[in-house]
Amino acid sequence: MDAFFAAVEVRRRPELRGLPVVVGGTGGRGVVSSASYEARAYGVRSAMPTAMARSRCPQAIFIPPDMAAYAEASQAVMAVFRDITPLVEQLSVDEAFLDVSGSRRLFGPPAEIARLIRRRVAEELQLTCSIGVAPNKFLAKLGSTRAKPDGMLVIPADKTLKFLRPLPVSVLWGVGERTEESLHRLGLRTVADVADASLSLLRAAVGQSLAAHLHELAWGRDPRQVSTEHQEKSIGAEVTFDTDLGDPEALRKTMLALAQKVAARARAAGQAGRTVSIKVRFADFRTISRSRTLPGPTDVAHDILATAWELFEAVRAQQRIRLVGVRLEGLLAAEGAVRQLALGEEEDGWREAEVAGDAVIARFGRGALRPASLLGTTRRSAGAAGPRPQNPAPGMVVPLSDPPPPS
Repeated sequence: MDAFFAAVEVRRRPELRGLPVVVGGTGGRGVVSSASYEARAYGVRSAMPTAMARSRCPQAIFIPPDMAAYAEASQAVMAVFRDITPLVEQLSVDEAFLDVSGSRRLFGPPAEIARLIRRRVAEELQLTCSIGVAPNKFLAKLGSTRAKPDGMLVIPADKTLKFLRPLPVSVLWGVGERTEESLHRLGLRTVADVADASLSLLRAAVGQSLAAHLHELAWGRDPRQVSTEHQEKSIGAEVTFDTDLGDPEALRKTMLALAQKVAARARAAGQAGRTVSIKVRFADFRTISRSRTLPGPTDVAHDILATAWELFEAVRAQQRIRLVGVRLEGLLAAEGAVRQLALGEEEDGWREAEVAGDAVIARFGRGALRPASLLGTTRRSAGAAGPRPQNPAPGMVVPLSDPPPPS
């Protein structure tokens, strides 16, 4: 989808069409979630601080996110895709892979199917999308990126190498800034350079596993199939503070709230995880992460917090904090979270209490039950100490890693 969040806002406010529109947190620490192409012409990009976006495009219209509206629009878009083929792999709220090999008899060749999808999305949903049509995922994704905005690019199998070879190495999946620098040092600047290089040279630059991966992509080979089964690899939440925070009590409250959110999401998904990780961004923007693998899987906030806080105390060093995050990794079915007690060991009852709390919250709402130490904090952030503001400013606290679930 093209500038999806901004496009949904323009759809419900047609007077904004043709104007620079920016969706994101509007507070001092807000971050851009989406920008219309009119705003992008001024250098506004996703994940950019809102303050920087304002300085680059002061005439832009800034709108706080409405995740429920974007989730509803996403469901409608995916419904159009599934009318064409059941083989839809949804990557995010605004992106998906479709395997249309079985749909040709009904809808014609792939290029015609792509035109049909673009036409239906435009006519039925008043939104635009860009589509790449190709023999595999890598090429299709690359095609859709280069077709933006509101375009379509077909890459036939017999034209793959002609299309790929002149492109810069940065188009290959797995090539970030550091990898690109490593390849450039060896004189490898285009996809053709990588394709023609020996594996031993690539290994010297990027290591064995990445070398083989990049070599395959450089020859247009990607064996991955479209998968309709989506399985979360991790569940996490993080908070950016409106003001850098140094109070240990407030920081612990924040991590408690994050652990509660992560654990509740894990239980709702029927999953548990063996590894707890934290992310910490200091006032000087230095960012670190730490993790620890537990003896067994858990979906209990009490356990997640205990590990996360130990990790956090080991790295805090009395510095003021800009952002903290908690994540549960190594997920598996929750049945695997049942831990065998040691002989004579008593159950602590934490999981039973939290499951009972889930039932209360499901019936009476999120505000019905919370740890006593979080009373008086905002729902959006336990790290914003003090009484709950009557009208918290949009973007005051920005959850970066996980969008809120559809309401």
